[in-house]
Amino acid sequence: MQKKRDALPDRGAVLGCLAAFAVLAMLGGVLNPYLISLLTIVFLFTFIGQSWSIMLGLGGQLSIGHALFVGIGAYSVAVLNIRYGLSPWFGLVVGMALAATIGATLAWLSFRFEVRGIYFALLTIAAAEFSRVVFSGWEFVGGMQGLFFPAQSGPNSFWMLRGDARFYYFVSLAAVLLGVSATALIRLSFLGYVWRAMRDDEDASRALGVRTFLHKILVVSFSGAWAAIGGGLLALVQGSVFPDSIMGMGISVDILVGPIVGGLGTAFGPLIGTLITLPLDHLASAIGNKFGIPGLNNVGYGLALIAAVWLLPDGIWPAIVNSAKSITRLSWFGNLQMEQVKK
Repeated sequence: MQKKRDALPDRGAVLGCLAAFAVLAMLGGVLNPYLISLLTIVFLFTFIGQSWSIMLGLGGQLSIGHALFVGIGAYSVAVLNIRYGLSPWFGLVVGMALAATIGATLAWLSFRFEVRGIYFALLTIAAAEFSRVVFSGWEFVGGMQGLFFPAQSGPNSFWMLRGDARFYYFVSLAAVLLGVSATALIRLSFLGYVWRAMRDDEDASRALGVRTFLHKILVVSFSGAWAAIGGGLLALVQGSVFPDSIMGMGISVDILVGPIVGGLGTAFGPLIGTLITLPLDHLASAIGNKFGIPGLNNVGYGLALIAAVWLLPDGIWPAIVNSAKSITRLSWFGNLQMEQVKK
């Protein structure tokens, strides 16, 4: 019974999570359109970043071409909706299936021939860039001209996932809540323990009977399907899909910065990190444009990564959790001493 209690999430953490999302939901009704749009993008990149965080932070597999899966999800939604008039929900399912299959195939080919570590990361970059070039010349998916969703008319539609800025705010917020919950459950599950063991020492895990080859394929496939959902939602929010903007290296960099700064493999880390880095990127871009300093946002990203790696190598969220635990222990120890003095 005690082990089962230890495996459950802390009640205070659950209540804190619900309170944080309740505040974010209330903010959705009072913020101005610019902040609504900015936070919507933050939430979507948080959701996609959670998929990358699962892959590296729990599974130990480094991908620097995660834009491949984002683009697959975006184009699946766009093509099925624009060409055939189908609901984006069908596109999300198709995108998940395609991204999972491509991820599994890529992982099988890589791990079958012992391509791992940084070489696997380079393989993901190559796959993403190859796909970007193919989609750039493929007229059926719009080529370099891209695809454009029809302008929104009429009331918000959950079935067609079309609506105003606040509609997408709450859709993306719900996606982040789902991502946080899924990450927390995976971390506490048997699968989460197996993936972390494989991440820490693959050879030792294999010696203990873990089928690491299959689990590495599983985590890449699962992460790809997750990222494809985020890509489909991102395409709907942006209203258009272009190969360079949805499959380029810029997307892959934007995905990984938030989890690294916030805390890899944690439930809340990608949200905290993206809430800091993405607004910083927008602010630096605005300042750079005003004073004629191109690339200032990239400098801001670089400084954020350097600060995170140097000052908080485990990320901001683990540091917050450890500080809270230390304060709780000190408070408990102080109360215990006071009781002993009274006695």
